[in-house]
Amino acid sequence: QVQLVESGGGLVQAGGSLRLSCAASGRTFSYYVMGWFRQAPGKEREFVAVLSWSGGNTYYADSVKGRFTVSIDNAKNTVYLQMNSLKPEDTAVYYCAARSGTVVLRNRSAYDYWGQGTQVTVSS
Repeated sequence: QVQLVESGGGLVQAGGSLRLSCAASGRTFSYYVMGWFRQAPGKEREFVAVLSWSGGNTYYADSVKGRFTVSIDNAKNTVYLQMNSLKPEDTAVYYCAARSGTVVLRNRSAYDYWGQGTQVTVSS
């Protein structure tokens, strides 16, 4: 059973930084793709970033490109989302997701496993 547990959310001022963590367990994730999504109040869940666990291919939403960085610590089975230069419009619940395979996809329906989410609030 795949389990994903996010942490690291919180309240930060605009221009600040946060690092989200997603601890993955229950499988060997060598051939998994890990995605980050977010959902603001009243809006649909949207793609933020994705990377393949084995190959390191990464893609970002245009809205976060140059500010967010996704990475993996294989020894800890943990995926990170480093968020810099945060803006109030980044305020949302952030979710980690996983899908088997090596093809990186941005659509949330492609992901089989989801974490519980962590709240990020950016004040102006």
